[in-house]
Amino acid sequence: MTSISPHADELAAQLRKRPLKRPLESIIIGGLTLCGLTSFAVTALIVFTLFGETVAFFRDVSFTDFVFGTEWQALIPPKFKYGIWQLVAGTLNIVLWSIVFALPLGLAAAIYLSEYAHPRTRKILKPILEALAGVPTVVYAFFALTFITQDVLRPLLGTDRVPFFNALGASLVMAVMILPTIASVSEDAMANVPRDLREAAYGLGATRLEVAVKVVVPAALSGIIASVLLAIARVIGETMIVAVAAGSTPNLTLNPLATVQTMTGYMLQVGLGDAARGTTQYSSLFAVGTTLFLFTFLLNVGAQVIVRKFKEAYE
Repeated sequence: MTSISPHADELAAQLRKRPLKRPLESIIIGGLTLCGLTSFAVTALIVFTLFGETVAFFRDVSFTDFVFGTEWQALIPPKFKYGIWQLVAGTLNIVLWSIVFALPLGLAAAIYLSEYAHPRTRKILKPILEALAGVPTVVYAFFALTFITQDVLRPLLGTDRVPFFNALGASLVMAVMILPTIASVSEDAMANVPRDLREAAYGLGATRLEVAVKVVVPAALSGIIASVLLAIARVIGETMIVAVAAGSTPNLTLNPLATVQTMTGYMLQVGLGDAARGTTQYSSLFAVGTTLFLFTFLLNVGAQVIVRKFKEAYE
């Protein structure tokens, strides 16, 4: 290893100094650079537009009321209230219960595909599982409303306890939607765990279940955490399922049987024309969008920190 490294460094230095002999290389590099600059410019324009309208919102609404208020009544006169925490609670409600249902199933599916399934079986089951991610969300939304709520939850728990719009129905379907993300990414992380670790555990007398739970899962923990955080990010940004199945009533609760409204659900409601352009109600759309952006940004930063902390490097 030590004798190869100097030659590799010397070769890399020569490649950096070598002029481009083929015009096609210049075109490809220029195209890649343009794509990178375009994505950066689009992101900057989105942030500029979002924060610009948010500043206009805070000219009419106190920042303190927005951040510390606990009641959201933006579209119902005469007294408007803009306490963001009811919408945040609705979003957290959906995130919490969808992860509660999806994480055990997704992790179990990943362990089975990685440690128990025959390679031929894995090749068949994994694409079928990943196909769930390709189902349109509006189909999931009406499935949650008509089947999960009407035919499962209300007959099982009682019509008086389960409202027509509820967080549990949306969370169950959301769990199905993010199940492929957790299972597929976790299985990929487990597949990258060196075979030597498994063989060493088997040599010590461990069973296949003990190897999977006590060796493979801890070794692939960074990938599993990344899959969960990716699933959470998708739940936070989902719109159609929560707008159709969870309702449009802001509610400061984590009760899964309650009717709630998420941040994305409110943004869809305003975006459909419930507020005139230029009004405070319209600019509240951007304030909520900025809040959602900040939550997602902090989640991504936290994901990077957590993944780096638990990342295992194998040679």
